[in-house]
Amino acid sequence: MQFLHTMIRVGDLEASIRFYTEVLGMEVQRRLDMEKGRFTLVFLAFPGEGEQGAQLELTYNWDTDSYDLGNGYGHLAISVEDMESSLAAVREKGGKIAREPKRLHEGGPLLAFLEDPDGYAIELIEGG
Repeated sequence: MQFLHTMIRVGDLEASIRFYTEVLGMEVQRRLDMEKGRFTLVFLAFPGEGEQGAQLELTYNWDTDSYDLGNGYGHLAISVEDMESSLAAVREKGGKIAREPKRLHEGGPLLAFLEDPDGYAIELIEGG
């Protein structure tokens, strides 16, 4: 088995694409506009991972502009080499930092949380 992708529903597709490409540095791998079903799928991956690596699928239902995220969703986790420079880049590009970096326990990895345009949590883990 191989992990393929995680799907999240988004209310503003272009804002979400901008966030994941410009703020987090992902690349659009493919886009499918399904006119009959009135939805669009956009698959993103980090550079070098392409179609073979794990992807994020943004699902935009043309007639829905927001979702109740519920209380069961956790977060997406992304490894970063340098938390300080990663957060500086997020700030510079207008990304929202929901929780500043901290360690859960002594000697543990440095963690921070971002929020995407729809309110989804994204955890950055230094050296993760």
